[in-house]
Amino acid sequence: MTLDRRAVLAGAAALSLATRVNAAGRAAPVATTVAGRVRGAQVDGINIFKGVRYGADTSARRFQPAQAAQPWKGIADALAYGAASPQSKADEGTSEDCLFLNVWTPGVADGKKRPVMFYVHGGAHANGSGSSPLYDGTWLAKTYDVVVVTVNHRLNCFGYSYLARLGGPELADSGNVGNLDLILALQWVRDNIAAFGGDPGNVMTFGQSGGGGKVVTLMAMPRAAGLYHKVATMSGQHVTAMGPIHATIRAKAFMEKLGLKPDQTEALKTLPAAQLVAALKMRDPLERKGNIVFWSVLDHGVLARHPFYPDAPRESGHIPMIIGNTHDETKAFLGGDPKNFELTWEELPGKLDNELVLDMSPEYLVAKYRALYPNYSPSDCFFAITTAGRSWPGHLIQAEQRAKIGAPAWMYQLDFGAQTDPKMGAYHTYDIPLVFGTLDAKESKTGTGPAAQKVRDQISGAFVNFARTGNPNGAAIPAWEQYTLPGRPTLLFNETSKMVDDPRKEERELFSAAPFLKEGT
Repeated sequence: MTLDRRAVLAGAAALSLATRVNAAGRAAPVATTVAGRVRGAQVDGINIFKGVRYGADTSARRFQPAQAAQPWKGIADALAYGAASPQSKADEGTSEDCLFLNVWTPGVADGKKRPVMFYVHGGAHANGSGSSPLYDGTWLAKTYDVVVVTVNHRLNCFGYSYLARLGGPELADSGNVGNLDLILALQWVRDNIAAFGGDPGNVMTFGQSGGGGKVVTLMAMPRAAGLYHKVATMSGQHVTAMGPIHATIRAKAFMEKLGLKPDQTEALKTLPAAQLVAALKMRDPLERKGNIVFWSVLDHGVLARHPFYPDAPRESGHIPMIIGNTHDETKAFLGGDPKNFELTWEELPGKLDNELVLDMSPEYLVAKYRALYPNYSPSDCFFAITTAGRSWPGHLIQAEQRAKIGAPAWMYQLDFGAQTDPKMGAYHTYDIPLVFGTLDAKESKTGTGPAAQKVRDQISGAFVNFARTGNPNGAAIPAWEQYTLPGRPTLLFNETSKMVDDPRKEERELFSAAPFLKEGT
């Protein structure tokens, strides 16, 4: 296990906080789980439990389904975040012993049945954890009287290496053990959340980007049935999972990078975790760019179908769903290069070559966008075309497929742009602090002014209403209509939000000429 200075300081700060709380005459909150008691801290009237173990150490069961946490005696401190899964971009402690979750709740064992908002972090199935300041649940829990849960689970090769065709039967589920970790965490919620003042019969799973993709994938996994009751995906546009042939090609390439032959899966199980993490920086054997990709696999077992192909999964058709995206998604990925804000018309087609998932002629697209938006600059067209041709189609497909089977869905588009860096617009991840109310978090660009507060109150209120009742209406928003065809009603979140039928219709129709497969699958 590796722990950096930030993790150590966080633990010390949490312990110090708990001591101050006790010194003020308030006992630190203690909750009783099926495995044992845990001691948290109280901050601003909210009981916070960090690093609660829901699963056993996975290092001895690498690439295999995890086991539930083993019972302990006494009271375990839950004052600091647990380790994140090993990853290449970690700025916190990491370990294969990473099955921890965090709970924010207004009450402990008080007999109340609060809605549970179970959040799955993003990071393309490769990076991240449930401990980002953006996901802090204090404001949500305090403002709306809900229970917030965030979770760590296995990522990248540790959670999604498909070795079923290379190793023994114990590796049959290896391509989806990261998702099975999430199911184990949801089982923990079912069995324990009442002790934290939550209702195990009213659980909303929600996630952004890769986290949204994971909760969408759970909708197609029978093992997750009954563990959640509402779903919200924020820019989580998974339609297809990775196929088993492509997943095997990647597994073989990864093993070759590690100096192993395809039949040496036993050796792969025991290599140092740091060695596997270092190999993640290899070039993907199937993609035109980027590091090797690991994520959910169509393994005909744990995941027997694609999340939203050829249709919406009927087994979860009764589950209400929110589907959301941001207007300027790709500015999160491409806005960091100042040159992308100074493009010329001559440069633009070449810049689009490597940034589109839908395979269409860049020259053709530029001509169409110049006609659609005559006031757009080359850079405006660059971000609009890449958003519509890379980061938007999956959301539309999810909503359309739900509408086709009569499954309840509400679609939103965040138009409210970055307040502290206006050129970034409404970029990918920008809706996170607006939902959680973490406007002042380090990574937030919302600012804390009246405009951001107004949008925060609208979108967070809608999410909480949805968690509470299965319908997002009731917040300070216009009546939010369900997504139906052919109208495609969509709520555009802004200072003054509004319902619009088929926003960006011309762009949608333009890109409908090409089929969409989730990048990397």
